[in-house]
Amino acid sequence: QVQLVESGGGVVQSGGSLRLSCAASGFILDYYAIGWFRRAPGKEREGVSCISSYDSSPYYTDSVKGRFIISRDKATNAVYLQMNNLKPEDTAIYYCAAARGPQTSANEDLFGYLTAHGSWGRGTQVTVSS
Repeated sequence: QVQLVESGGGVVQSGGSLRLSCAASGFILDYYAIGWFRRAPGKEREGVSCISSYDSSPYYTDSVKGRFIISRDKATNAVYLQMNNLKPEDTAIYYCAAARGPQTSANEDLFGYLTAHGSWGRGTQVTVSS
């Protein structure tokens, strides 16, 4: 059974850093496209970053470019989201999602694909204080 578990959330001051983890069990993450999403209070869920199963290329939404880094680790069967220079507007519940395919480099469309076909974790809370 495919399971994803997020961890690493917490409370941090503006300008601080956190590293989120998305650990997989029941499947090998390296063969899957992975996305990080977030839902802020009163807002719809949005894609933050994703990484392709095809070539492990990353994609970032504009608001996090230059601050967040997504990466895979085969040894731990996990995907990480390094979040630097955090801002209060980054406060949200962060979720990871995984899906087989598609055979393309990461782009904005991958968020939609993951939303439609992905398995999801339960999320981890990130709170950034000003």
